[in-house]
Amino acid sequence: MSSLDKRQAASLPRYAKIRQMNRGSYDRKLAHEILDAGLIAHCGFISEGRPMVIPMAYARIEDRLYIHGASTTRIIKDNAEGVTASATVTLLDGLVAGRSAMHHSMNYRCVIVHGTAHLVTDRDEQIAALTAITDHMLPGRWDECREMLPKEHKATGVLALDIEHAATKVRTGPPVDDPIDIGTDVWAGVVPVTTALGQPFAAADVPEGTPVPASIPAARKKFA
Repeated sequence: MSSLDKRQAASLPRYAKIRQMNRGSYDRKLAHEILDAGLIAHCGFISEGRPMVIPMAYARIEDRLYIHGASTTRIIKDNAEGVTASATVTLLDGLVAGRSAMHHSMNYRCVIVHGTAHLVTDRDEQIAALTAITDHMLPGRWDECREMLPKEHKATGVLALDIEHAATKVRTGPPVDDPIDIGTDVWAGVVPVTTALGQPFAAADVPEGTPVPASIPAARKKFA
């Protein structure tokens, strides 16, 4: 652990501390990079006294995450007043096969966010958040779409999760085997896992000759 990480850890609440620092850090820049490269955030909250974890589309604007859903869903309506919440984004880069089952692992990049979530009620912030979420998936897509209808806006809720604490964990490289296993005839190595967007398929009712919008190749480049 670096001296900076040690100083940061000393001031953190227990729930936000990394238990094993060999792969962890509190680097906020790295946390932002992982958040910006991901597509799904698993958001944790309490509903009716029980923990719930829901996969959600999201976007980051500075030190705030935005997620959206139907205004009647639990994750939106149960968290309107401002509650503690958590979100995790994980990017899987490879399966790590060791010579023993004990040393199998995965190469990954992960960020865990803790903060306070509240319902966004300001219309301008709602639109900015929905634009960011749409453009996070398909860069520039918001401007390609028709204008949002009032009934659609009314039916959509937006939560803002202020990032109060963020921790990252990253694993890279080959398996770490025991010395007694090195040189044996058991195969070991890494199986890369790649995320890429394929060729787009137009909906059946799209008029023939309608060009693919610029947001599609922009997304394929972003998530290559």
